[in-house]
Amino acid sequence: MSRLRQSQSEQLRSLVCRRDLLKVGPIALSSAVLPGFLHRSVSANVIPSATAKAKSVIFLWMGGGVTQLDSLDPKPTAPEQIRGTLNAISTSLPGIQFAEVCPNLARIANDLCVVRSFSHDSDDHLLSQVYTLSGRKVTQAQLFTEPNIGSIVQYLLGPRNGLPGYIAVPGITRPGPPPHNLFVGGWLGNQYAPFCVGGQPDQPDFTVGEKQDLPSPLMDEDLNPPELRFLQEMTIGRLERRSQLRSSLEQSLRDVEQSGALPAMEGHFGGAMNLLTAPQVRNAFDITLEPDAVRDEYGRTKIGGRCLLARRLVEAGARFVMVDYGYDPDYGNLWDIHNVPEQKFPHVSEMCKRGYSVAGIDKAFAAMITDLKQRGLLDSTLVVYLTEFGRTPKINSLGGRDHWGACGSMFFAGAGIQAGQVVGVSDKHAAYPLTRPYGPADIAATMYHCLGIEPETRVPDRQGRPSPALDHGHVITEALA
Repeated sequence: MSRLRQSQSEQLRSLVCRRDLLKVGPIALSSAVLPGFLHRSVSANVIPSATAKAKSVIFLWMGGGVTQLDSLDPKPTAPEQIRGTLNAISTSLPGIQFAEVCPNLARIANDLCVVRSFSHDSDDHLLSQVYTLSGRKVTQAQLFTEPNIGSIVQYLLGPRNGLPGYIAVPGITRPGPPPHNLFVGGWLGNQYAPFCVGGQPDQPDFTVGEKQDLPSPLMDEDLNPPELRFLQEMTIGRLERRSQLRSSLEQSLRDVEQSGALPAMEGHFGGAMNLLTAPQVRNAFDITLEPDAVRDEYGRTKIGGRCLLARRLVEAGARFVMVDYGYDPDYGNLWDIHNVPEQKFPHVSEMCKRGYSVAGIDKAFAAMITDLKQRGLLDSTLVVYLTEFGRTPKINSLGGRDHWGACGSMFFAGAGIQAGQVVGVSDKHAAYPLTRPYGPADIAATMYHCLGIEPETRVPDRQGRPSPALDHGHVITEALA
């Protein structure tokens, strides 16, 4: 090859790499997904401290407010107006009961550290969701300014094994109306927002569209990121021979520049290139490669598939995976069970039995924890189940429960956690903690601790001003091994 032709080839290859594969395969990468897709390819900013027990985190984030009384903190002796019609069942922990819709979690309770004194001072969805996603209290003016916990982890510890440092499965649900995207890099910058496997939501407002009275819990959801679907024969060599490649890439680049997404992609293209060219990385996102028996164990539901993908990603080396579930175009807002007529929900006790509600997360969560344990991954993976708040002890006149920040339940499992215990006690109606309350900042501090991140670690914002990784909160020492 002549020197001139070699130079042109190298220039074009550089263009493909740097200006990103914006036109690869049947689906072009839109500028809207670039901030999440083009991730940090440099080394980490900190070395985990000696407290590090977890190599990975699976953050089971159930946006909407899951009812504590009808899941992990039943009150069988309370009046029916408080306890509902569900029975309480024994768990593998002596004297500890869960609601009857959680038989699988009850069976593996010895692998869990349940916190029944989760509490904070807000009943507002958006404020509480940002608090649980970031560990930082915010005002209405700060809904998009604070980085998610996963964003801090990504910045400090970086990506691993060619996978983005913060992955959201699917990362497309939006509270509202109007819909709000709370999966953000905040003051760290858009490049630290999560890589969302669902791309951009087709229906960002979950309130839009007709909802069935009794939708099927069985959903074969496609979780293979659209950015990774390119024709197998579409190699870089073939792309170089396409006469229109340069003009297509240049136009895409202009679009990105106009959108303001260029800072997110500039200098971080290496991760995107690896995602597109490494079969082992692409395969990690494909749950259809799992045996039927495994998929059945998780449940062929949306939450089942999402938990299975989280396990696959951690097994492939992903550092921080958030499973997001709660705002759904098929089911509406699953956890916000006020039972207003347009929700078309039954009484809360009946709703929780449905395979896409509490019964569905019970099956999927238990299967994932058991699967991680059997594969030898639980000792290095921190699993955290969290929702923004609990629900009112008293069932309302419509048969639903309303917002209740004062008391809720969550759990830890896996790396760094003392399993087989319940931390905290709520009163006889699960209305208020009787022991020390733990809020979202304490959950975040515990997560950082298990990853070996000191909460006071300084992280520069986009203007270079140092901010602590976490501005308040304390590690829940009772939960630690």
